[in-house]
Amino acid sequence: MKLSIIVPVYNEVDTIQNVLEKVQSVGLNKEIIIVDDGSTDGSREFLQKLNQTENLQIFFQPENQGKGAAIRKALPAVSGDVVVFQDADLEYDPQDYLRLIKPIIDDQADVVYGSRFKGEAPKRMLFFWHFAGNQFLTFLSNVFSNLNLSDMETCYKMFRADLIPKLNLKENRFGIEPEITAKFAKLKVRIYEIGISYYGRTYREGKKIGWKDGLRAVWCILRYNLWR
Repeated sequence: MKLSIIVPVYNEVDTIQNVLEKVQSVGLNKEIIIVDDGSTDGSREFLQKLNQTENLQIFFQPENQGKGAAIRKALPAVSGDVVVFQDADLEYDPQDYLRLIKPIIDDQADVVYGSRFKGEAPKRMLFFWHFAGNQFLTFLSNVFSNLNLSDMETCYKMFRADLIPKLNLKENRFGIEPEITAKFAKLKVRIYEIGISYYGRTYREGKKIGWKDGLRAVWCILRYNLWR
């Protein structure tokens, strides 16, 4: 079974090399699809120097459009059996792929979410209001999707690649998280959740999501759960 790892990159020159090394070290048959989303900090120049090998593809957006747009750019290039999203910072540990993919390999799950709020793996304690906002958005998403997730906004969403044509994703920014969750729920696929480690960043360290993204997430929860 081959894992396709989609890595959106926007101004992550301090972490991208480390992240790619960690991804490459995971003992799975894999391909890595990187989309630079208009970086201006040197990330783009670093990626341009990498050799695009058999398991590494790199795309360059002409300007910054958002995480969702980067993911949508990468999806047509997927050749694996399973897909996962990987942020280009150091908040998530690629070694967690091994546990996330097991329910899919065992044909128990079609989709597996990595929860930052479950399990005994290490988790950095950060902002209360980020936690509260995440819990509110997860609760609201659960109300309309009839799921019982603990972490709807998690980066680690792993799913069977044959679901890609059924998703028809639209969102350009972080709204892709509630959008894809709503669409998984409507497809009535088997969704599992597994606790993961989390090494969160502060805004000084490069965190990008803000309150405007939270408002957009509310709109996306309503739009993609209530309307076709």
